Amino acid sequence: MAGGDGAMAMTPHVLIVAGSDSSGGAGIARDIETVAAHGLRSCLAVTAVTVQTHAAVERIEQMPPELVVAQMKAAFAANQVAAVKIGMLGTAAAIDAVGSVLADNRPVPIVIDPVLASTSGRLLLEDDAIGALRRDLMPVCRLVTPNLLELAELTGSAPAPDEESASLQGEELSRTIGTAVLVKGGHAQSSQSVDILLQTNRPAVRFEALRLHSEMRGTGCMLSSAIAASLALGADLEKSVRGAKQFVVDALVRSA
Repeated sequence: MAGGDGAMAMTPHVLIVAGSDSSGGAGIARDIETVAAHGLRSCLAVTAVTVQTHAAVERIEQMPPELVVAQMKAAFAANQVAAVKIGMLGTAAAIDAVGSVLADNRPVPIVIDPVLASTSGRLLLEDDAIGALRRDLMPVCRLVTPNLLELAELTGSAPAPDEESASLQGEELSRTIGTAVLVKGGHAQSSQSVDILLQTNRPAVRFEALRLHSEMRGTGCMLSSAIAASLALGADLEKSVRGAKQFVVDALVRSA
């Protein structure tokens, strides 16, 4: 038994720092299945427990920041963590707690999906925490993956009406935080779903796919977890994003 445990500990893991979703449609449930589909194992730090259906978020209980810290430290101690995926954080205190642990465990690649609100519109991050997220946590990440509404909130702008505006907002955020930004075009209205990867001193890279009208939830969780898993396996950022987008497209096709 001990030998088996040792082998598991040496398997590359993705540390998922996120909230649970009782419906299974998003959050940690989506993250774990995505990481497993890439042949890797997950370890966890639960930041919040939510009561959700597929239609609405009914209740949120934030975990105490010290409990989030303890979970993360235990995960790093127990496993070979090769990448970190961050989802729902909720409060400035949680952001500070997560940042304090990550400062001691770099240069593991970190992908953050800045979850600000649920699909149904429920606010999932307190207003005073947005500044802390941008100032204290995003700069230590390898990639930030906002959708158009999150990007507008993070840049203090109106939601981008077109691809050019979205790209400019993404460039501004990338410049401000000093890390790569993947602008997700899932909320746009065009026939193509276009994501844009923006990195300092590099040309923008567009990732196109035909827009699929599926009601599937948790696609943002899937995309960021798939990118983190690919980074954990040693792929570069552009290849990781390209593969992750295809992974989500394939899931949408299956669910249609």
